[in-house]
Amino acid sequence: MWWMMGEADGHYCSKKTDDICGALCSQETGRFFSFTRLYCALRGVDMKTYVFLLVIVPTCVLAGYIHGQKISYFLRPLWESPPKPFHDIPHYHHENASMETLCKLHGWGVREYPRRVYDAVLFSNELDILAVRWRELYPYITQFVLLESNSTFTGLPKPLVFASHRDEFKFIESRLTYGTLGGRFVKGMNPFYEEAYQRVALDQLLRIAGITDDDLLLMSDVDEIPSRHTINLLRWCDEIPKILHLRLKNYLYSFEFLVDNKSWRASVHRYETGKTRYAHYRQSDEILADAGWHCSFCFRRISEFIFKMKAYSHNDRVRFSHFLNPKRVQRVICKGADLFDMLPEEYTFKDIIGKMGPIPHSFSAVHLPSYLLENADKYRFLLPGNCIRESEI
Repeated sequence: MWWMMGEADGHYCSKKTDDICGALCSQETGRFFSFTRLYCALRGVDMKTYVFLLVIVPTCVLAGYIHGQKISYFLRPLWESPPKPFHDIPHYHHENASMETLCKLHGWGVREYPRRVYDAVLFSNELDILAVRWRELYPYITQFVLLESNSTFTGLPKPLVFASHRDEFKFIESRLTYGTLGGRFVKGMNPFYEEAYQRVALDQLLRIAGITDDDLLLMSDVDEIPSRHTINLLRWCDEIPKILHLRLKNYLYSFEFLVDNKSWRASVHRYETGKTRYAHYRQSDEILADAGWHCSFCFRRISEFIFKMKAYSHNDRVRFSHFLNPKRVQRVICKGADLFDMLPEEYTFKDIIGKMGPIPHSFSAVHLPSYLLENADKYRFLLPGNCIRESEI
């Protein structure tokens, strides 16, 4: 018989065992020591298995925790197909060409008088880029419509920044419709729900501003800036698409870091009462090429970068607290790297690999908003060769 059962406590033990395992099962001991039990279970395991269990497995778990998002983005082409391509409309412009000629080149007619244009934005804290935007668009906008909330999309309380700096924008006061919206401050709410809530409120503010059928409505974030001549073209040309997206040059941190020319969310709508809704997603297949600039995270102060990282809809990208360290933020800006240490959001391995690493520096300041160049001393941080930001809070 190869085993024996102790009647007193019900333990059993193999006869062929060493002293430790014998003590484990001894009727005299009568106690079950978990550590000794683990030793007995692993006593026949070789060194390679120990290394696998104690080194390789924990390392893989840690790497997955730290780099899981990168792995997911890199493998994106395996589980998500690219969106349907836009139909790109070539963009023709020269300052000496007549409007009739330009409209004809685009396949459109020319109007006897221009349409009215409404520029509507949700505002958070982007004072500098708002000034560049409004100065660029000023000659051709009928009404500037701005909605500001005392809450970020993530439910954080914020001051009414524009309200406290309104005097800096006196040049558009006669054409400004400004509204405020109280935040709901619902803990744990999806930031995109709060964003949608604010965009619905912007629809109401547009009606207060007096928008009517066939007026042009520009839907874009503050940092998505159509060029002046693009808006003039669309207000003068007849038979333009009812909804037209604008392809913008995509910059990060300043006009020194040109990412690509794939920014597409900005759009122009021929307004229809009861049908047009303010939104920031794809609404048509038509897009006008080379229509302006998108300057994302283009702030003067380090504190503004940190605020947006915590406040905007993708705040879940702040996976570690050290991402918000001011010294790290400054280093990342000058390097042209990603604040959230993410891989490019692309749909093919070719595009992902092609965009990996820091953005190459550009030293061209040609074809930028005129107000920016006319006030270069004030906005030098947005121009090539000036990556150092103000550090005061």
